[in-house]
Amino acid sequence: MILESQDKSWKAPANKIYCDISASLPAAPFPAGKPASLWDNMRLRFIVCFFGVFVCYFYYGILQETITRGDYGHEKFRFARTLVFIQCIINCVFAKILIQFFESSKPDHTKSWLYGLCSLSYLGAMVSSNSALQYVNYPTQVLGKSCKPIPVMILGVTILRKKYPLAKYLCVLLIVSGVALFLYKPNKSSAVADDHIFGFGEILLLVSLTLDGLTGVAQDHMRARFQTGANHMMLNINMWSSLVLGLAVLWTGEVWEFLSFAERHPGILYNILLFGITSALGQTFIFMTVVYFGPLTCSIVTTTRKFFTILGSVILFGNVMTTMQWVGTILVFLGLGMDAKFGKAPKKTTH
Repeated sequence: MILESQDKSWKAPANKIYCDISASLPAAPFPAGKPASLWDNMRLRFIVCFFGVFVCYFYYGILQETITRGDYGHEKFRFARTLVFIQCIINCVFAKILIQFFESSKPDHTKSWLYGLCSLSYLGAMVSSNSALQYVNYPTQVLGKSCKPIPVMILGVTILRKKYPLAKYLCVLLIVSGVALFLYKPNKSSAVADDHIFGFGEILLLVSLTLDGLTGVAQDHMRARFQTGANHMMLNINMWSSLVLGLAVLWTGEVWEFLSFAERHPGILYNILLFGITSALGQTFIFMTVVYFGPLTCSIVTTTRKFFTILGSVILFGNVMTTMQWVGTILVFLGLGMDAKFGKAPKKTTH
């Protein structure tokens, strides 16, 4: 998701729990003599934002696995591009509403071709991630997508010439070790396909991670060069992605195959609509968390919800995890938590 990837690049000075952050924020202005509303309570705001992110993305993950790995008789869901196309359209609508109500007077000077290039990497990451679910279970996909610090660090050093503290490298080492343990599959004599330690689904996750890193670099450049707002970025990238995907699904005929599939399985339309709405709502709560409490708190919230998403998938869908995979899971989220707390570099970037 765009905003979720952006919050790691914002170098806010916040480095304490939400109580300390909220204490440093100015109180919401209101007329003299008028009592503060309930929403002015920063702890209440934090609770609303946390549960908003948790509920939306928890349900988002369940819907994603329900759609892509659901029981359709002898058929399988093979319409990843159409699924992302619908998601992008819904994201456009939400971003437009946010701009209309919160940023209607703020002009956007970002070049259109930059949005187009950024949308290609963003689009490829989403399609690769959704396609990977046809070959790996949701815990593997979530854990893999949680490794965004790796491509962001590599591309930041090579392209943007960034410098990171030692703690950042140690956190990435924990993450890589955890992923290696999680993805390792002992050889099985029952099936040849199971002998491959690294399969096509994992390759798709690597492609998605690399494109996520390129998207982050492009967005960081746009923010530094043109001071692009998050909502304008979300709107325009999703608009370009909708255009590219719309042409793709029409050219390949996938949209007609999807409509035929949906006619045979009409219940999927309701799940796809909820999938898009929960995705857009989740981005809205992430944006609120960044605005009110800073990117550090937001990264902690999103990391926590990823852990519970994995647990939910294991419990609800019966995805069995070995002891080695649980150790890998702990290492990955330990690394992500340490990265959010100690892995912030000084605000010195060369563009």
